[in-house]
Amino acid sequence: MTKGMRSICFNPKTPSFSISPRSSPSRASLSTPRRSFSESMMEQIIETASSMIMKWNPETSTYASVTSLFYEDKREAMQFLKCVADLQKAMHLLVSEGSTDGRMVRAQNLMQIAMKRLQKEFYQILSTNRAYLDPESISTRSSRASARSSTSDYEDEGSAEDEIRAAGDSISEVEHFSSIAMADLRSIAECMIASGYAKECVNVYKIIRKSIIDEGIYRLGVERMSSSQVNKMDWAALDLRIKSWLDAVKISMRTLFTGERILCDHVFAVSDFIRESCFSEISREGAILLFGIPEVLVKTKKSSTEKMFRVLDMYTAISENWVEIESIFSFESTSIVRSQALNSLVRLSDSILTMLSDFESSIQKDSSRTPVPGGDVHPLTLHSMNYLTLLGDYGSILSDIISDWPPPVKSSLPKSYFDSPDSDDTPAPPMSARFAWLILVLLCKLDGRAKHYKDVSHSYLFLANNLRYIISKVQTSNLQYILGEEWITKHEAKVRQFAANCERLAWGQVFASLPENPSASISPEEAGKIFKLFNSSFEAAHRKQSSCFVSDPKLRDEMKVSIARKLTPVYREFYNKQMVTVEGQRNVRLFVRYAPEDIENYLPDLFFGTSETWSSPSSSTTSSSSSHQRRSRLSS
Repeated sequence: MTKGMRSICFNPKTPSFSISPRSSPSRASLSTPRRSFSESMMEQIIETASSMIMKWNPETSTYASVTSLFYEDKREAMQFLKCVADLQKAMHLLVSEGSTDGRMVRAQNLMQIAMKRLQKEFYQILSTNRAYLDPESISTRSSRASARSSTSDYEDEGSAEDEIRAAGDSISEVEHFSSIAMADLRSIAECMIASGYAKECVNVYKIIRKSIIDEGIYRLGVERMSSSQVNKMDWAALDLRIKSWLDAVKISMRTLFTGERILCDHVFAVSDFIRESCFSEISREGAILLFGIPEVLVKTKKSSTEKMFRVLDMYTAISENWVEIESIFSFESTSIVRSQALNSLVRLSDSILTMLSDFESSIQKDSSRTPVPGGDVHPLTLHSMNYLTLLGDYGSILSDIISDWPPPVKSSLPKSYFDSPDSDDTPAPPMSARFAWLILVLLCKLDGRAKHYKDVSHSYLFLANNLRYIISKVQTSNLQYILGEEWITKHEAKVRQFAANCERLAWGQVFASLPENPSASISPEEAGKIFKLFNSSFEAAHRKQSSCFVSDPKLRDEMKVSIARKLTPVYREFYNKQMVTVEGQRNVRLFVRYAPEDIENYLPDLFFGTSETWSSPSSSTTSSSSSHQRRSRLSS
């Protein structure tokens, strides 16, 4: 029996009894301490422990069976723990002396009763303080690094509670009672572990705390799903599930797992092994379930367009919490949680890359052939740029995902769409290159759609409108930082080139109808021919261009100003010079149909997409009035 008790009780880390304070620490007493330890003191320790322990024995005392020691009298609770610690030291000494009398049996029986009492107290504190020991209260109370240390020196009775009470004015009621409960749990745990009853303590803790984690996961709406279940859901139901999961990750990382790790680290601070074992068993199952959900959700066959941004949200949720995941689940036994989170990140990343490829394919496969009336922005442009600007909001996340993605194969597009080889000397970052490529694919498709216009000037206007819209979406979103100012400047130059080509084709004959030297002297007959040629070309150009639409106000004004700058001064000079020559001819109003003011009043009607039956101005006043009415109607 002595050998067996030695294996149970002996703990090399437990300090041995010191000799009486009044004794002198002679060489003999240091080498053989048991000889200086009086039999009466041993008896006194056991009797004191017996008195305290039996008082709180629930099997022999009705009072003890219905009353909580730690709730009823915290100072006596600390004395109880001290008695247990003294009893444990006495048992160590008895074992070292090889004692075979009844004192060891009595001490062991007292220890068992004490451990049952403490196990009961441990359970009661965990159960009755659930509201104060919920993960949110704990996580907001402190961090693992700054969790208040409970007393482990039982001579300093009540010091932990005194410290907590002193701080009571500066913390909330919940934090106050949370601190008290955590201090009590730690005191009990340290006592039971030191006495060799760690298993009994840990089992109680695991049962109660695991139920809290499991309940928390369930209340957050996280439940196991199969791929078949996911595929049967419509998008609205699936979207709600993903939103619920995103909230669950945020809450669980901020409170649920964080709070549990803080509590576990605090209660079992005396043993790294027990801390790891407890937290791992309590949290591992719920965490694996939580971080395994994305792997199932990405397997759904729902539309890529609908799913892309939710997948990006899920990737963001894990990646932004990765430091916390590694910190909270840092134990070797919780490495499976880290692995699950990492696997989900990989699956989400692969899914995002697949959906980006699908998006590119959807642009290339667009089969719409009907020209957009007035050369306006194509629906494909609207959809694609809205999609890309939303993707731009995930720039930092996509940058990580795209960084190792092979660059696009340029052979899939005609060489004419690429810049000179010199522009490839300094490759753009993968993120910028990928977005620039997707817009290039769109521009190539739009170039094909432009060929469906019968009037070539409308084709160029269509390209100018769409590229201007693309640039405006870039400039008003995160795409401006992804693509950069150089990209914007280069494509703005292309817009000006498209607008110039439109102007040249639509108004070239009007410009050419006027002489290079409008102030030169010519015959009345020749002047009349020029007026007639100008009338017909101007009316034809105006009719076509009035049916066109330029949605961007800045581009619309720039195009009208450019036309007016080339047309109005020349016509005004020609008109003022030649009207003197033709003034006396018969039916002069038949070929001099427009005064310079009429031209100025007609040009503002351009590019509003409101082609009307052409009518010559009866006077500059009526022309100006009708022009003003049309513009007012369009702008309203």
